[in-house]
Amino acid sequence: MIQELHEKEKFSISLLCKIAGIARSAYYKWVHRTPTARECENEEIIKEMKILHMQVEGIYGYRRMKLNINRKFNQRFNHKRIYRLMKVVGLQSVIRRKRKRYIHSTPQHVSKNILNREFKAIKPNEKWVTDVTELKYGASKKAYLSAILDLYDGSIVSYVMRHSNNNELVFKTLDQAITALIDEQPLIHSDRGYQYTSHGFKRRIDEANMTHSMSRVGKCIDNGPMESFWGTFKCEKYYLHKYSSFEELGTAVDEYIKFYNHKRYQERLNGLSPMEYRAKAA
Repeated sequence: MIQELHEKEKFSISLLCKIAGIARSAYYKWVHRTPTARECENEEIIKEMKILHMQVEGIYGYRRMKLNINRKFNQRFNHKRIYRLMKVVGLQSVIRRKRKRYIHSTPQHVSKNILNREFKAIKPNEKWVTDVTELKYGASKKAYLSAILDLYDGSIVSYVMRHSNNNELVFKTLDQAITALIDEQPLIHSDRGYQYTSHGFKRRIDEANMTHSMSRVGKCIDNGPMESFWGTFKCEKYYLHKYSSFEELGTAVDEYIKFYNHKRYQERLNGLSPMEYRAKAA
């Protein structure tokens, strides 16, 4: 501060040192000091953090920044250090939340909450969760994104975006996911939306010898991992831009899910991306 005030405002160093309560010799010793190895390292970390912050459009907080910086430097920096350095240079994650609206309907088929919030899976394609979210583009147009997430690694195994929120949207998402299976018969968990309680959805589940689990009425936490993914996607991609067309929105969805599956490193996956973690299981 003394150096800055002296250079910019031309205040006397003697006066500034007196106000700060330090000796002039201490100030000049600081000015002519040789930066420590840690200070030099901090400068390099800050430089890389600024680059990464721009590349990902500010979506990383200090935890995810730590994972990326540790990879970059092949080190194990403490999250507190990354948090402090981000605060020093004013880097902050972009955060925004949006509440989900629910549509009540009369179900044709209802399943019990078999998953029962047991969100851990010991192998790929053991437990899936699925849901649909609403997205907007243009002046007031709407699109609907359906996805299936694997609880083993958090990867998106299938997703479809359409203009309408109907059975075809959900059926297509499920058909794509089932096509990728070999001998697995995953449990699939959903809420009680009308698509998931339809006879058509149950028929597909039965034909694949899968088990269907459903959230309890009004308990969105029963499908917590899927809700969490929607929140992450919207905070890190959707809310950061305006989309003028359905095609532009679709490109953004494709880009983000590719990034999420292959490049978004996660603490709970030992610093790996979902697909890296899945590859290790294979």
